Amino acid sequence: MRDLGAGFGYLLKGQRWVGRHGRQFGFGLLPGLITLVLYAAALVTLAIWGEDFVGWATPFADDWSSPWLGLFRGFLTAVLFALGLLLAVLTFTAVTLLIGQPFYENLSEKVDADVSPDGTAPESGLPFWRELWISARDSLRILVRAGLWGVLLFALGFLPLVGQTVVPVIGFLVTGFFLTEELAAVALQRRGVDLRARLALLRSRKTLVWGFGTPLGLAFLVPFVAVFLMPGAVAGATLLARDLLGEESAEEDERTGEPVTS
Repeated sequence: MRDLGAGFGYLLKGQRWVGRHGRQFGFGLLPGLITLVLYAAALVTLAIWGEDFVGWATPFADDWSSPWLGLFRGFLTAVLFALGLLLAVLTFTAVTLLIGQPFYENLSEKVDADVSPDGTAPESGLPFWRELWISARDSLRILVRAGLWGVLLFALGFLPLVGQTVVPVIGFLVTGFFLTEELAAVALQRRGVDLRARLALLRSRKTLVWGFGTPLGLAFLVPFVAVFLMPGAVAGATLLARDLLGEESAEEDERTGEPVTS
């Protein structure tokens, strides 16, 4: 339980950090706004044409009597939209980070330098194009994993009672885990921690990860919120990454919120 609270604490600390650094917050909004427009268009399309798609995919139900046909296809349409929303939450971070790679890399470095006792930030030493390639490749691999989880949870959603209670909870925990991985990857990749090592690191502190990522995933369901939380989420994930690696960080002054060394 202590790790759960610590994870949520890093989420709040990240938001406070960007609140004190307005310029970084402003630059960090741009990639999220671009991604939001793209995803909003996709979800509107799914809402408009989802029922037609379900009808096309279930021809065996054409001869069913009322009200069973409407209830069956209505349920599948709702589940399809819920799955699309889940995938949107899971992939929003990856796409936004890819679009905003230079912005978030710079933001993460500044957080590291700000809280590091010696005022320095780790550097990857790799050229920008190489970092972008690694980020895109790892994001694709994470999206495949998240997609498999999405399909599994979609199937389990048909189970009576369990599908309406346990499965949504598991879905949010899975979302929180993958969200945290994508966000923490900005800082961890700069330290040379590859995807396999990152996943192992996150699994070793799952309650910390859930405390950070699950509330963030829930918040991302609210329209426009994801855009405004993304810069602080990257900052908070950088602080969380330092904790996972056991790196020393300067403590914050309780009155000002500024890091102070002891």
